[in-house]
Amino acid sequence: MADYEHLLVKQDGDTVRITMNRPQRRNSLSSDHLAELHDAFEVAGRSEATGIVLAGEGKVFSAGHDFGDVASRDLAGVRDLLRQCTALMKLIESVPQVVIARVHALATAAGCQLVASCDLAIAARSAGFALPGGKGGWFCHTPAVPVARTVGRKRLMEMALTGDVVDASTAAEWGLINAAVPDDELDAAVDALLARATKGSRLSKALGKQTLYAQLDRPEADAYAIAVEVMASAAQTAGAKEGMAAFLEKRHPNWTD
Repeated sequence: MADYEHLLVKQDGDTVRITMNRPQRRNSLSSDHLAELHDAFEVAGRSEATGIVLAGEGKVFSAGHDFGDVASRDLAGVRDLLRQCTALMKLIESVPQVVIARVHALATAAGCQLVASCDLAIAARSAGFALPGGKGGWFCHTPAVPVARTVGRKRLMEMALTGDVVDASTAAEWGLINAAVPDDELDAAVDALLARATKGSRLSKALGKQTLYAQLDRPEADAYAIAVEVMASAAQTAGAKEGMAAFLEKRHPNWTD
């Protein structure tokens, strides 16, 4: 794995663990930090890994954009920074691996956006989530995009307009994360969910993830049009044929992909 200034990256069996390691800046997302995250996810995405865990070191999971970086930029510069951040969020959705956020502490603004952009998320019960721009001077416009697609309109409005911290248990009830667990069980819970989510054919899982994101939020007729064509084509893959043969022959499947 490559050496990074702001990240710790290691291969752990079939899992790549990407840990933000900028605790002195609360893992805030400067341009350099975003670039390293983008590179790490690209490299992991090309690997044979089946899962990626995104975590953070220090007292905060991620405080969002680095205001020192933002404040030094003009309009075009801030636009470029936000586009860089958006590219990372879209990359997280597009890599073939299952991506799970391990949230041990506060995730605010673009840090909350990171969590919402991951396929799955587990948080320690002491963690919290916020879109704090609503009570400041720079509203959380882009962080609200994936959060809206996980918690729904009224809950998004509460988060975005008040800027208040939502505790992990509430975040789980709202659908922002999959579960809130006791702090000392966080790693075990992350690994257990990832193990469940990475079973089966790797190719089938990758295609499934890609198609789910392609049809989400589209009108039902459009969603079905996408899903029917992909599912019909997927029936011809080796993984699908092996899965069906194993079922019919009453044996365990032998995944080769």
